[in-house]
Amino acid sequence: MAMTNPYQTYQTNSVTTASPGELTLMLYNGCLKFTNLAKVAIKQKNIEEKNKYILKAQNIIQELMVTLNMDLDVSKNMMSLYDYIHHQLIQANIKNDIAALEEVEEFVTEFRDTWKQVIQLNRQQQYGVQGGKA
Repeated sequence: MAMTNPYQTYQTNSVTTASPGELTLMLYNGCLKFTNLAKVAIKQKNIEEKNKYILKAQNIIQELMVTLNMDLDVSKNMMSLYDYIHHQLIQANIKNDIAALEEVEEFVTEFRDTWKQVIQLNRQQQYGVQGGKA
């Protein structure tokens, strides 16, 4: 009988039960995690790990791009920003550029924090909850 990893089970349940807004928040957090790990790999001169983590961050940005509702004006602006971030990730990978990764982190952190506020406001309006956690 195979033992299941409780952490893996928790992660799977978190993703399968999350709202679309929470999934977006998870994507932003994942992108930040991978850009940070890529910076560490660059400092350690571990090119294989750097490439792996930057590609994961690129995949997340591509997923965010694909899921935009292009009928909204704000989505057109976000698409431009995501495209720029994607370009910066490519440059960081090619040039081992920590500064480019830090710029990506600044953008993604701002998006994540704004998105977190949107989720909290939505919960307050939907459920009348004050100070809800996202």
